[in-house]
Amino acid sequence: MREIVSNASDLLFKTNQIICLEYQHNCLYGEVIQLIPERKLCWFRPMCLVQLSCKHSQATDVNQIIDLQSGSDLLWPMNLFRPALDTEVISLLGRLKDLDETLMPKASSRQYLNKFVRQVWQANKDKF
Repeated sequence: MREIVSNASDLLFKTNQIICLEYQHNCLYGEVIQLIPERKLCWFRPMCLVQLSCKHSQATDVNQIIDLQSGSDLLWPMNLFRPALDTEVISLLGRLKDLDETLMPKASSRQYLNKFVRQVWQANKDKF
């Protein structure tokens, strides 16, 4: 198993760890598949995109969970991620299990992921 320290926050990421990429009022959660330390990249398998509602300039409540478990993997700069807290992941896994696939077709899920990826890339071009 390969491990590396993230340059952004000096945190240790490991294979199979759940990590989070936050941008604006969205959090992309997923699993580390492989670390590529030579290029400072993470092979990442998205689980879900969580859209948060904002109250008083702080994201506080989960507004929507979009299931991305059957979507595409990403190769992404490690320094954009943070480790996901156990309390975040446990509640999300329970909610993901209860989601009805008919409410959010896979094509729509891909569109949400694509839009999020484009936004994060636009805001962080210097890290790619």
